[in-house]
Amino acid sequence: MRLQNIIWPKEGVCTDEKLYVHTNVIDEDFNIDRDENHYKTNMNYMNVNKLHMMQEGGIRFEKYGKVVFDTYFNGFSIEKWKKYTIVDKPSINLELEGNFLVTLCSKVFLHGEVMRKELVREEISTAKKKAFSLDFGNADKGMLYFELKALSDDSIFYGGYYEDTTIEKPLRTPKIAIDICTFKRETYIQKNIGLLNQNIFENTDSPLQNQLEVFISDNGKTLDIDELSNGHIHIVQNKNTGGAGGFTRGLIEILKDDNKYGITHALLMDDDITIDTESIEKTYTILSLLNDTYADAFIGGAMLRIDKQNMQVESGASWNAGELISNKSNLNMDVTWDCLVNEIEEYTEFNAWWYCCFPISVVSEENLPLPIFIRGDDLEYGLRNMKNLILMNGICVWHEPFENKYSSFLEYYIIRNRLIDNTFHFPNWGKKELKKAVWQQWKGEVKRYRYKNIYLHTRGVSDYLRGTKFLLNTDGEKLHQEIMAAGYKASPVSEISEPFHYNKYESSRTMKVNPIHDIIRKLTFNGYFLPAGRTRTVSMAQATPYQVWRAKKIVYYDVTANKAFECERSYKQLVLTFLLVLGLNIEIDFKYNAAKKDYQKNGYKLKSLGFWKKYLDLK
Repeated sequence: MRLQNIIWPKEGVCTDEKLYVHTNVIDEDFNIDRDENHYKTNMNYMNVNKLHMMQEGGIRFEKYGKVVFDTYFNGFSIEKWKKYTIVDKPSINLELEGNFLVTLCSKVFLHGEVMRKELVREEISTAKKKAFSLDFGNADKGMLYFELKALSDDSIFYGGYYEDTTIEKPLRTPKIAIDICTFKRETYIQKNIGLLNQNIFENTDSPLQNQLEVFISDNGKTLDIDELSNGHIHIVQNKNTGGAGGFTRGLIEILKDDNKYGITHALLMDDDITIDTESIEKTYTILSLLNDTYADAFIGGAMLRIDKQNMQVESGASWNAGELISNKSNLNMDVTWDCLVNEIEEYTEFNAWWYCCFPISVVSEENLPLPIFIRGDDLEYGLRNMKNLILMNGICVWHEPFENKYSSFLEYYIIRNRLIDNTFHFPNWGKKELKKAVWQQWKGEVKRYRYKNIYLHTRGVSDYLRGTKFLLNTDGEKLHQEIMAAGYKASPVSEISEPFHYNKYESSRTMKVNPIHDIIRKLTFNGYFLPAGRTRTVSMAQATPYQVWRAKKIVYYDVTANKAFECERSYKQLVLTFLLVLGLNIEIDFKYNAAKKDYQKNGYKLKSLGFWKKYLDLK
């Protein structure tokens, strides 16, 4: 049975060649054709100008050209395949033409070293295109992969796949429903629907052709439903209740009419991602071969940066009472070392909904996500339902990195939803921890002159203290409009009052901390006790108090959108927000324990289909 295809860079998806194949590799094999003295210079050991990537996929070689497939997408994660599925005897099927030395290998990361082991070496000669299958034997550790070295000019590798010929048919027949929530991101939706149509629904060779449905909740009500829908793509207009409302609407549509499409798994996926459909096909293959021990496992996709496609942001995470731990961040997937590190399993509690697949049996009329709009819905549902999470190299999406995004209104949702999530999953997180978090937030924001954020933050705490009745009786769409209006709104730099100069932004971004100034800054509460007169331009998402010190006005700049908003130092707001937080601490003393008990007693109402139908104005 075919397990995993050898895949190639694709325009419009990913063009980073090193994620797929390593070409400029040193050939240390001196035993072939020694009489030709091709080892006389170091250049003869390199593949410079000896390889030609073919447009349709595949490689044409000059003599002695060499490639290695110990890569993120084309290595084979043998330990995980054996642990989670019935795969036992993997082999590689290669389509070749010409003369090759084929070497099958494994690599294992152990005590800070990469250990390479050669498993099979075989010379292959064929005058025309032909498929060859080679067995990896009993290898069961690390990454399996293969190396190809051309022994003559015009040798061609067309492609191939990993397989297990001992598996005659899948153990299971999954049917996946992709669940997407979108809000005015037509370009991304159109692109991804195009990829799904081209590579799956219109591709008779795809195992997913009739085993995939797509449900899109259009929170912005801007998609052309008639144009984009088809027999497998189902789009509904939805009330703008954020990601939680959109994804939940998708789950409701999947379950409608007693799950009439026969869905076995839901795949929740962000709307603003780039994806290779091979990730979905690989997910499907894993699901079809899951052993009984892991039949209810979740499958997660890693997030890679869309601007630096080789850099990983996260592969699984844990909540830690709100001190989020992103596993395997900042790994370079171009490098085999990091690919092997990425395969090391560690403690995970959830996978974000940019790509998260789970059994539809998890979903029921009494077990839907919480209506918390945005930030925390995915992690709470994972904490509630996930037992095992499968993460594997090659299953991923590309997404804009979070440090390039900043939205002031999120301050409300972050603290409110953190409190809700901790109530259910970290109940020992109490008044003392909350007060500390509130004061830390106040200090951080007043030092950056972002006073509106403090009002949003304190409102988030106060709304939590109102208990479940607040969420049960609140129109989420109207509330969100209020919260959006209460925060800072970025405008084009041409519309702000201060003349914008990019060099000011660069100067603050590269500013180095002076230890003496840092001491003075702390003693003067970030310069509040000293005169201020300058204007600084700083990063909207990554501003530090040091960059703000002794400035009178701050221009918060978003380099990706070329927008900004302004904040100005105010002693009045310093005092008012201090008194506000002081009063909030008193409110916490009187209301926190009661609110927590209320959520623990009545929180189930927020997860029910009856509630969600009312919340989404469904019949």
